[in-house]
Amino acid sequence: MKTTLISIIFLVTSFVVFSQETAKPYIVNADAKADIQKAIQVASAQNKHVLIQVGGNWCPWCLRFHAMATSAQKVDSLIRADYIYILVNYSKENKNMDVMKQLEFPNRFGFPVFVVLDGKGKRLHTQDSGLLEHATVKGYDTTKVVTFLKEWNVKAVDPASYAGK
Repeated sequence: MKTTLISIIFLVTSFVVFSQETAKPYIVNADAKADIQKAIQVASAQNKHVLIQVGGNWCPWCLRFHAMATSAQKVDSLIRADYIYILVNYSKENKNMDVMKQLEFPNRFGFPVFVVLDGKGKRLHTQDSGLLEHATVKGYDTTKVVTFLKEWNVKAVDPASYAGK
């Protein structure tokens, strides 16, 4: 009986800890500069762009977008096909101000905010997430997000895509 009770407590505790970790996608003390550099290298090798989501675990809209980006099939498949997607933390514990400066202070738009870099690390676009929200539902509009992702992928910004038009 005592062993069973201990096992149940262990399982419940493990579940709670695991649930909390999966509900918090931002790593507060991650090396954001190194993460961005690695993402740029991978994007360059795979002919993709880098999609940086700046925000924090404290931000419900940041968590909503991340949940949608990883569960809505159309959004997830576009991100996987065209981008290297990373999260950069901005919180009272770690504002990553050196990274904010490097990205030209996207935090001025609020959170989350999205920054698109090319495979060389050049900032192509900063997207205010408020423009991607659904008009009547507390969440993001999948159509608006898909449009944003298509407008900033490699093909969309390649001048050769428009030759002869």
